[in-house]
Parts: sequence; C-alpha cells; structure tokens
Amino acid sequence: MEIHDLYALFLQHPHLQTDTRQLQPNDLFFALKGPNFNGNQFARLALDAGAAFVVLDEPTDFTDDRIINTNDTLETLQQLAKYHRQQLVIPFIAITGSNGKTTTKELIHEVLST
Repeated sequence: MEIHDLYALFLQHPHLQTDTRQLQPNDLFFALKGPNFNGNQFARLALDAGAAFVVLDEPTDFTDDRIINTNDTLETLQQLAKYHRQQLVIPFIAITGSNGKTTTKELIHEVLST
C-alpha cells in the first residue's frame, strides 16, 4: 500500500494506537515490536476490539480485509507521520534537550495561547 493510500485511511480513521489495551473502535492499530513485545501477535485481538485496520510486518495465521502488510511497521508509521506533517501549512516548534522540555513546552503554550 502506498503512503498516500494509508493517509486516506488515516483521514477516515484519525486515531492511531500501538497498544490493544488502549484501542478504541475504528482506531488504526500499528503492530510495533520492542525488546519485550511483538504487536503482530495482537492483530486478531485488535480487530476483534474494533480496529478499523491493522498494520503488520509479519504474516498472520488468519486473513482479513482489514490487514495492511508492510515490511516495517515502525518505518510505515514514521512515513505516515512525515506525510501528514507535509500536508499541514503551519509552523512547528521543536524542543530538545535532556532537562526542562515539559516546562518549556508549557511556557510556550501559555505564551502562544494569548
């Protein structure tokens, strides 16, 4: 699936989830992998919980029209985020560093809110 096709699905289902415990009906579920988990193992659970689509990078033991296969789920999620950002015509502010990010974010929010 091309990223613009996935983006069209995102526009129809704008809530993304990577944790089935937080999944709401019609969310898009991205099956991420980490050192202690593999989201691909929760694909059926996500669909049973009402996910609109699941994005996987491993084969499943079942078929469903709502499965989107990709080579790398994390990379696909990053591409979707980048594509979404490119559709927006608004300024962005990046806050980095090892200390004070949350405080700085809150201060910027207060200043820009006025």
